[in-house]
Amino acid sequence: MNQIVPPPARLEVIPESAPFSDSQRAWLNGFLVGLLQLDGAVPLSPEQGIALVSGTAGDGDDGEAPWHDQTMAIAERMKLAEGRPLRRRMMAAMAQQDCGQCGYNCNDYADAIAGKSEARLNLCVPGGKETARMLKSLYEELDRAAGTAKPAAAASSAGTPIVTSLGRSRDNPTLARFVSRRLLNAPGSEKETWHVEFDLSESGIDYVVGDSFGVFASNDLGLVDQVIAVLGASHTTQVNGKPLRDVLRDDVSLSPAPDTLFELLSFVSGGALREKARALAQGEDPDGDAANLDVLATLQKFIGVRPHPEAFVEALEPLQPRLYSISSSHNATPGRLSLTVDTVRYVIGKRKRLGLASTFLAERVEPGDTFRVYVQKAHGFALPDDPATPIIMIGPGTGIAPFRAFLHDRGATKASGRNWLFFGHQRSDCDFFYADELNGMKTSGLLTRLSLAWSRDGETKFYVQDRMREVGRDLWTWLAEGAHVYVCGDAKRMARDVERALVDIVAQFGARTTDEAVSFVADLKKRGRYQQDVY
Repeated sequence: MNQIVPPPARLEVIPESAPFSDSQRAWLNGFLVGLLQLDGAVPLSPEQGIALVSGTAGDGDDGEAPWHDQTMAIAERMKLAEGRPLRRRMMAAMAQQDCGQCGYNCNDYADAIAGKSEARLNLCVPGGKETARMLKSLYEELDRAAGTAKPAAAASSAGTPIVTSLGRSRDNPTLARFVSRRLLNAPGSEKETWHVEFDLSESGIDYVVGDSFGVFASNDLGLVDQVIAVLGASHTTQVNGKPLRDVLRDDVSLSPAPDTLFELLSFVSGGALREKARALAQGEDPDGDAANLDVLATLQKFIGVRPHPEAFVEALEPLQPRLYSISSSHNATPGRLSLTVDTVRYVIGKRKRLGLASTFLAERVEPGDTFRVYVQKAHGFALPDDPATPIIMIGPGTGIAPFRAFLHDRGATKASGRNWLFFGHQRSDCDFFYADELNGMKTSGLLTRLSLAWSRDGETKFYVQDRMREVGRDLWTWLAEGAHVYVCGDAKRMARDVERALVDIVAQFGARTTDEAVSFVADLKKRGRYQQDVY
């Protein structure tokens, strides 16, 4: 009598809870069992399954990310990431701000690209063209390493947005109503900074202090019309079922010019113009003006070269939202949200350039208008859990935004912790934002200390980091008593200078060597006592 032998049990490596279809999971199980020559398989966690598919498991990475510093230039970051797995070098290519404008934090965006669940390489707004070019180069390396075979799961999910609640990500925005704006600068200022208010009562969203607000702005119609004129097209030409004018206003970025536009121009031109366009597409700068080429300037540079409107729009990048630090507290003003916005205007040649969202908020929206917005949850930038913890806030210029929110929140929740604000700008008589509010907070005792620095009031420029050094002994006392330090503002100069000043203060008043002071500040960061919202 023949014994019936049951078929061998199906080996399972990718668990049922992993985010793949049945057919994808079956294919991946077979592929991985064969690849790893498993005699018996134990189901992995969903995270392990995704890691295997994306090449992030067992790649020798130690989990450290020394390049994750917003103040570093991309060349410095890429050098620190040399020899690391490809996904980690992709992370180093990003701007390290964890700002959320891409819909991820930097680490997760890199993992999504490396795992081929995200096909868009141009989402890092603060990284700009530098990041996009580096990611493109690294992605080509990824394709060469993988060959032509791609798992079905990778091809089917490329570019899929993250599913979130309404108004909680760039891929699922909601509508907010614009209420008002008021100028924060007095006459004589070289700046134009606005306090901007929104009504969230019908948006279905709220926020906590430290979060950021994403704004989907539209392009200036004057710029749009100039582009159409140079293109030699009609406002009403249909592109993707919409008039060209609407597409250029609402859907695509008009600054800076992407490499794909240069590639298109190389296809539809000839001779020296073609060679010039090819060079620009490869990141070269034949005429020394590449950094100043937005879409209009590019069309003017290649005047007479007129691509078809559909091909032209296809060569442009999607219009990205812009993020701003929230300068209000939901606990203090429920249903309202405010921003502190520097208007960006500058001239190159004889042409005025406009910041997209800043001029949108300063002049192109009117009270009562609604437009798409979302709240971006902060990554490691929040008030201490213990309301009795003292805080030191360093925010020159519009860097005051989250600290105004912190102070309003601590006032509304009656937090007992002491509050010390360092604020600075150009001139005390015209650039002292929220002066009445801050002085009122000082009088009430909510704001324990207010330290000011004005760079243009005297013959010698004087900044917040200089004021920090002046009061270094007191600042060290606050640190020794457990204070948390917060910095908001420019990443490239101010944040570095502030950190250097803090190291010097720790060394001088904490009786430490420079190396020990550096380690002390690094430890503050690791413990969440030194947090930055820099850009």
